[in-house]
Amino acid sequence: MTQAVTPDRIMQLGMAFWGSKALLSAVELGVFSELAKRPQDATTLQQQLGLHPRSARDFFDALVALGMLDRQSGVYTNTPETDFYLDRAKPTYLGGWLDMVNTRLYPFWGRLTEGLRTGHPQNEVREGHNFFEDLYSDPQRLKTFLSSMTGLSMSASKKIAAQFPWGHYHTFIDVGSAQGGLAVQVALAHSHLTGGGFDLPVTGPIFQEYVQSFGLETRLKFYPGNFFEDPLPTADVLSMGHILHDWNLEQKKQLIAKAYEALPRGGALIIFESLIDDERRENAFGLLMSLNMLIELPGGFDYTGADCTEWLREAGFQETRVEHLIGPDSMVVGMK
Repeated sequence: MTQAVTPDRIMQLGMAFWGSKALLSAVELGVFSELAKRPQDATTLQQQLGLHPRSARDFFDALVALGMLDRQSGVYTNTPETDFYLDRAKPTYLGGWLDMVNTRLYPFWGRLTEGLRTGHPQNEVREGHNFFEDLYSDPQRLKTFLSSMTGLSMSASKKIAAQFPWGHYHTFIDVGSAQGGLAVQVALAHSHLTGGGFDLPVTGPIFQEYVQSFGLETRLKFYPGNFFEDPLPTADVLSMGHILHDWNLEQKKQLIAKAYEALPRGGALIIFESLIDDERRENAFGLLMSLNMLIELPGGFDYTGADCTEWLREAGFQETRVEHLIGPDSMVVGMK
């Protein structure tokens, strides 16, 4: 018997922004941070958050239906995931990233059609502003942004610290290190390693503060520089996480070539991103991230493991491998 064709999947995807915006507003309002303090009924929670009574219950119950909250006997609680990742008081907080998604990316994605037609970014550039230049000129905003990036990459960073054979090496540098999330996780897991992070000078104090909070300042050093203009620091292992997808093909190859030059013979380069699967059919997150690069940047795009392997081989790396990490993230390893 032929299965009936229904519009269910079309409608669910077409209206998916409803659920997304409900979650983003919940993060903005601090729903999960409030419930992390104690479970609350609808009236108490509505009053604590300063919401109008008209739709508060529907809002909370929508979050229950979406799997973001639990409710028992009229009392709301976080799920294990939202309690761990969306409580502002916890170091695992991912809400900084979602706040940026809410305030910036959500409205910009409304211009996706125009971006697809023109090939041009659809963010603040349209109004004559450069988000990243403005961001790097404001230390407090930069710290908040880098903290959100740390949270976004934390699961992959921990997986790399556990999965890569660090016992074969002694030094490592994370290129484009931001706050230092990967460097800290690797150092915590492998006491014999020393290294640090390479990034623009303005990020140095933020990196150092984060490293010091873990007591790792004697093992992790900040290396200031611009990875297009300056030589990369030398270490047994170099890593680039969520870096290459920001740039066009020529720039991607330039960064890989610079990493090859900086590595000793036998050294390794780790590249990790939300790699698109080679058949370009399964990792929707990676493909949508590539569309996000269209929204944000003039030349950036995401890529497959096969693409990256080809670029590594072209630069001179003799051995390469692609390994899944967690969720949509995978890493490509090149051996010199």
